[in-house]
Amino acid sequence: MRFYLGLATTFHDPALALVGPDGSLLFAEAAERFLQYKRAPNCEPDAPARMASVLRDYVPRGSEIVVASTWGPQFTDFLRGQAGAGTFDLMALAAHGTALNRSFVPEQAERVFIADLHAAQERAGHGTLLALNHEARSTGAAPRATIAGQRRYPHHLCHAAYGLWGSPFEEGTALVVDGMGETGAAAIYRLQDGRITELRRHRGRGSLGFLYGLITDLAGFDQVKGEEWKIMGLAPYGHPDPDLAALLARLCTVEAGRLHFAEAETIQAVAAEIRTRRPADAQENGWADLARCGQDFFCTLMDVLLAEAAALSPSANLVLCGGCGLNSSYNGRALGRSGFARLHVPSAPADDGNAVGAAWLAYAEDNPGWAGPPAETRPLTPYLGSRVSTAPMERLAEQEPRAKRLGHEAATRAAARILAEGGLVGWVQGRAEFGPRALGNRSILADPRPAGAKDALNAKVKYREGFRPFAPSILAEAGPDWFEDYADSPYMERTLVWREAVRDRVPAVVHQDGTGRLQSVTPERNPAYAALIGAFAEITGVPILLNTSFNVMGKPILHGAEDAILMFYTTGLDALVVEDWLVVK
Repeated sequence: MRFYLGLATTFHDPALALVGPDGSLLFAEAAERFLQYKRAPNCEPDAPARMASVLRDYVPRGSEIVVASTWGPQFTDFLRGQAGAGTFDLMALAAHGTALNRSFVPEQAERVFIADLHAAQERAGHGTLLALNHEARSTGAAPRATIAGQRRYPHHLCHAAYGLWGSPFEEGTALVVDGMGETGAAAIYRLQDGRITELRRHRGRGSLGFLYGLITDLAGFDQVKGEEWKIMGLAPYGHPDPDLAALLARLCTVEAGRLHFAEAETIQAVAAEIRTRRPADAQENGWADLARCGQDFFCTLMDVLLAEAAALSPSANLVLCGGCGLNSSYNGRALGRSGFARLHVPSAPADDGNAVGAAWLAYAEDNPGWAGPPAETRPLTPYLGSRVSTAPMERLAEQEPRAKRLGHEAATRAAARILAEGGLVGWVQGRAEFGPRALGNRSILADPRPAGAKDALNAKVKYREGFRPFAPSILAEAGPDWFEDYADSPYMERTLVWREAVRDRVPAVVHQDGTGRLQSVTPERNPAYAALIGAFAEITGVPILLNTSFNVMGKPILHGAEDAILMFYTTGLDALVVEDWLVVK
């Protein structure tokens, strides 16, 4: 009985994934959920307290565990070399030059990144070992499982393994684009006959991910906090500015179909010039024109990478991975700007998804004939995380007469009525989503028909900027009636254009540019959520709900029912549904 524990060990978005003896993915969760610490920077992915319950739930006694992590051993050796023969710390690193300098990151910050990355590699698996030893000491029994080895795999290969093996495609091309990998910040892979082959790995300092981060900072946000998504939300409110566009174009040029990033001196000069043009209120409200120019520039550069991928690996099927795969605005246009016909973006395309990739790569190494999960399990379900206990709701009911257990059908009908009457509902069902987006199991929901619903939700519950959009969850069968060139979007991974005739019916989920980052919902993928949208449609005639993650600004999506109850009583939510429990104000 050999299990494979995948650990995402970058300095941000750590996560764990557990693969069973048959190659099936049993569990996947980002560390931020359990810790309730946004992005969990520099935290171990397998905190002992978390691993204790995961091991009890999924790993029988007498098993073996192979620990697999992202970032290959050659990269770790290189990092050690940067610090010389002594211990690896920031002071030791500062005394050496580094071939990893990323032009878009100040040198001191870059060295902090590298030191943090090394530290994460060194402690990979320690939490699991501590959890096993603690259980053995407390029970007096032999350890539940033994560690059968620790392996490391290249960062971009982990991205590709998760994206390709989790896709619905038997063959396809993966383009990985992020902030940094072992040698560069982009790579191209091919899936054929179940095998993944590297076709090209970019080398050098240039990084489209860090370039987008620079634009994020210049527009008044903070890339360290992961606020790149604000650029996407703000861009439709901006206007093209030829002067800003010309300045950004100096950061990266296209020569013979390849990207060439500027030297550090040019980048610093461009950034300084842009800062002199920044509006006085950019820190409070963002800079819409720069966001628009930055998003347009990003799309242009992504087109170049897509063209390179299509030329190296012609296919109808495209998989986008890496942190840049979270750019849903570009994802919705990618097929129309390339030679690909079908697109898959996994639910966790950023570094947290690498936990799954590493675990699958370890499993494939031990099982050479394995060609990925069975076709009937693909595309991969995003509902791979923890369940919530309803015990807190039972305790609440002892003090709160409005908290009642109704059964799932009655709770669904009640929630649909509250939504149709304009109420805001917290909705917690089943297993948590793996990835940054709530997909109907850890969601705050609203009626998309009132024009003011978006502003009310931003002000009363989310406490965030007014320009931030909300996503529509739509019954997949109704998608073509509401969107132009409709494409199935199970993970809320792309924006599509609303049909002109229906936009006035759901103004709360129509973005400034007439698009929506939709989630396609089916009973097969999520029966409880599909039933709720169906019940709402019976009342209103609209098969769509406004969906946003169940959190407040600056916090990760909730982890337990206690988190949901706290937000219910401290925000403007009107009702909370946890499994078949309902409480109303």
